[in-house]
Amino acid sequence: MHVPAGMRQAYLISIPRDLLVAIPAAPGYGGGQDKINAAYEHGGGGEAGAQLLSATLTRLTGIRFDGAALVDFTGFKQVIDLLGGIRMCVDTEVRSIHTKTLFTPGCQQMDGARTLDYVRQRYDLPGGDYDRQRHQQQMLRAVLDKAGEAHLRNDPVKLDRVLRAVGGALTVDTNGVPLEDLLLALRSLPADALQGVRVPSHPQTIGEVSYVVLDNDAGGLFDALRDTRMPAWAGANPRWVNRL
Repeated sequence: MHVPAGMRQAYLISIPRDLLVAIPAAPGYGGGQDKINAAYEHGGGGEAGAQLLSATLTRLTGIRFDGAALVDFTGFKQVIDLLGGIRMCVDTEVRSIHTKTLFTPGCQQMDGARTLDYVRQRYDLPGGDYDRQRHQQQMLRAVLDKAGEAHLRNDPVKLDRVLRAVGGALTVDTNGVPLEDLLLALRSLPADALQGVRVPSHPQTIGEVSYVVLDNDAGGLFDALRDTRMPAWAGANPRWVNRL
């Protein structure tokens, strides 16, 4: 997530899970080329896995990360259920490979379990994993919208209850910045200011393994992030940007 100075916009950038990257060496791992979702496991999971993933992303993007948040599926389910469910709009009919649930087009109220089942799907969708990324971004926007309706962003007590309910499912590292300061700084972010960004890339089979590879160094996306030119890049690359 990138928030430019002024805190009136925010860009949620999804890295494809199958993106082919160079993963640095770590204890017990010699380093090498692999899918980016393997970096967390090569690092041993947990804090060490997150550190190797961060180092991999820094090598890929040239950006040093100020903090991170890890939340598992159980955590998202609890948050959504605590909020009373969220409204998701299904754009393409798809049947879950996990539960066999059929999701039909149209906007509908979903509880935590149904939401997570939907946003985990990538097979039988026109855009495959790119559609899954977009649906997960939509889920985050829906959670923010519902939290705003419940006045959570302006009610630290209610927000604290939600965070405590998530419990061990959520791990946040703000690199020394008090979490409450970060929340207070972001609470004035307009509800329509969040944009989803997909990394310019394409699927490619290499050695009978399906990967995702960057398009021409990500089409200048990482340069724009480093040089704080995201608004201009987003305006020039509407194909890769979704207003959530």
